[in-house]
Amino acid sequence: MQYIMTFIWTLILSEMVVYVVSSMNSAVFHVETGVLIAVVVTILLFILTALIPNDPIEKH
Repeated sequence: MQYIMTFIWTLILSEMVVYVVSSMNSAVFHVETGVLIAVVVTILLFILTALIPNDPIEKH
């Protein structure tokens, strides 16, 4: 479920960014661009969370 919600939030935020940027540049809004960005960012987030260790730190 966390993977689905991560993708949904990434999709919402990327679509919002694509809309604002295309509006500021007087360009045509393409939904496909936001979906592509959301997929790439979601995959990068999953890779990043897999690389970060989850063990507690013994010494500071």
